[in-house]
Amino acid sequence: MGRAEARQARQRGARRAEKPKPTGIRRFFTWKKLLGTFFGFCLLAIGTFFVIYLIVPVPSANARAEMQSNVYKYSDGKILARTGKVNREIVELEKIPKDVQYTFVAAENKTFFKDAGVDLKGTTRGLMNTLTGKGKQGGSTITQQYVKNYYLDQDQTVTRKLKELVISLKVDRKKSKNEILAGYINTSYYGRNAYGIQAAAQAYYGVDAGKLDVAQGAYLAALLQAPSQYDWAVASPTSKKLVTERWNYVLDNMVGEDWLDSAERATLKFPTPKEPKGAPGMEGQTGYLVEAANKELASQGVSEEDINAGGWTITLNIDSKRQKALEESVKRQLEDDLDRKGNKVDATVQAGATSVEPETGKVVALYGGVDYVKHYLNNATRSDYQPASTFKPIVFASALENDSETQDGDKIGVNTIYDGTSKRPVVGSDTPFNPENEDDRDYGPVNVQKAMNSSINSVFAQMIVDVTPAEVKKTALELGMKDGDDFPERPAISLGTMGASTWDMAGVYATLDNHGKKVTPTIVAKAEHKDREVEPADPIGSQVISRETADTVTSVLTGVVKNGSGDEAKSNAYEAAGKTGTSEDNKSAWFAGYTPELTTVVALFGESTAEGGGQVTLTGTANSGRANGGGFPAKIWADYTLGALGGGSDAKFDLEVDEIATADPDPDPTPTRSPSQSATKSPSREPEDTPPPTPTKTPTSTPPPTPTKTPTSTPPPTPTTTPPTDPADGDPGGPDGDPGDSLLQP
Repeated sequence: MGRAEARQARQRGARRAEKPKPTGIRRFFTWKKLLGTFFGFCLLAIGTFFVIYLIVPVPSANARAEMQSNVYKYSDGKILARTGKVNREIVELEKIPKDVQYTFVAAENKTFFKDAGVDLKGTTRGLMNTLTGKGKQGGSTITQQYVKNYYLDQDQTVTRKLKELVISLKVDRKKSKNEILAGYINTSYYGRNAYGIQAAAQAYYGVDAGKLDVAQGAYLAALLQAPSQYDWAVASPTSKKLVTERWNYVLDNMVGEDWLDSAERATLKFPTPKEPKGAPGMEGQTGYLVEAANKELASQGVSEEDINAGGWTITLNIDSKRQKALEESVKRQLEDDLDRKGNKVDATVQAGATSVEPETGKVVALYGGVDYVKHYLNNATRSDYQPASTFKPIVFASALENDSETQDGDKIGVNTIYDGTSKRPVVGSDTPFNPENEDDRDYGPVNVQKAMNSSINSVFAQMIVDVTPAEVKKTALELGMKDGDDFPERPAISLGTMGASTWDMAGVYATLDNHGKKVTPTIVAKAEHKDREVEPADPIGSQVISRETADTVTSVLTGVVKNGSGDEAKSNAYEAAGKTGTSEDNKSAWFAGYTPELTTVVALFGESTAEGGGQVTLTGTANSGRANGGGFPAKIWADYTLGALGGGSDAKFDLEVDEIATADPDPDPTPTRSPSQSATKSPSREPEDTPPPTPTKTPTSTPPPTPTKTPTSTPPPTPTTTPPTDPADGDPGGPDGDPGDSLLQP
């Protein structure tokens, strides 16, 4: 070696000697060590899985095949019902049309005929979701879902998911794809207490599984994703949209997999399911109570499938005596007057009611309809009808809560003067709105108390503009109403044009009754199972509006009962507050009222007896003309309340208010009538929601004097053309110009 090479060798050695060795934590995290650790974990995981695969057997069918009964009890421990009969009939795959079989594969697992029975990516995602508390996974194969249904349970645990993975691999090796598909179709839960495709075909279409067509099969396949949510009979508009989209998704997947001809696909129309029927043993009000309890448990994480598996003891808040009192009141005050067989209008009448204790939130009585096995849809919880003028107290509550002012700068209160002229265009709104008062009555200057007593549309239309629709909607949601596609932030909602249920409105009025502390109606006291126990959340929430606001509204609503449209609810046996309401074309009629101890909302709905239902007018019910909220609903309310309170109560409203009406605003001078309408109106027709004047009644005080300043929100000069209406809510005169056909009735 030459001197030059020797020198270079010494330099390289010196550089190697100078390079520092890793110290501290870097000694443990070299690339070689990290890779070695990773591969070690992989080998350990593979080895562990192999051991699990060897020791985990394919079990026998789960206990779901031998379902137990559920026991439902009244609050006093008395048995209400026992349920648990399994509605399932196994059918062979060959008896199910081929294209119907493919709908399930297209919906859930397009690679079913090719895969090994598991989806590792989906299962990993499910495990991570479970570990991080994000809920149920997606992406399971048909084989995995079959294993979960037939061999395991619905628990969302890591252990169960690992078992599902292993057993699915074994089942896929031992059974044919047709056997697995048949098992999946026959064990899945479709809603309506239907397990398996045969029960589902009968429940939704009234045919055997072998008679299903591809469009019907696609709906049943789509249904499996969310049986309760996607049941067409009770689905919300949003859910109907979602299940329709999924139905299209299923059929489009079939075309993509060459299981359905594209030309045939183009001809298919959504197959609307038939109306459901209640199960045997659920007659009368029993089915409605059980359904409401199950629905509430589902909102607390106990799925319908879990409940139907049985083994539950569910105690309700329902008071058996008050429940009986409500049923008897509906019979006495409504059903005894109806001729359901001989009168076409009477045949369409549906009643619903919810009664709540305001201090506890307990639902103590509920009326769902004539009979659960005859009319499956629960009238107490349905929300497809307008609450009408029962919404007006919410408008006033929002005005008080927001310290709102009129267009003239006056703070809104009980004695604020508004212009009650019929069809007066609202002032200060970007959306034109000019609602007509009932019978087109012009009231002139009135205070808020009088406006509430007589349910004057023009006053509350202007008030909601003064408060702003957005703020009123915010208050409504805080009080317990539900948001929805039909709840726009427009002046027309002052007349209750959104959908609502007696259940929701009972919560709203109970919150007012409870001095502004939020009340969420609760029907389940407790639910016990051998593996778990469910305690409901506290029905009494936080203060959502101030006590002064709630108590002021209550004070005004006592006037509605004493001197206004709620006169039928008045009694010397109790103190009461309430509000009537009648919706567009008299399709629904409401009375929402309360005493210091009990809040109850009663409603009538006009529902067509034709296939598919639909809303119809209540006018002519029991040959009594208009079925307004101050009629049958108020009478039912009064009769029930008297019985539910044991014949009456000395309890009085404990109100903290700064302002009460300065003078009794009733009776008022004979209101004028719009000149354009006076010649065409029948003088004998009484205003909706307002009792006829009693000639012998002596006024206790004079009407409020006409203020020296111009009444709040005085209308602009009368235009030469008909004022525009809210384009979203239609012509207040209706297509034939009859105000009685308008959605702008109180």
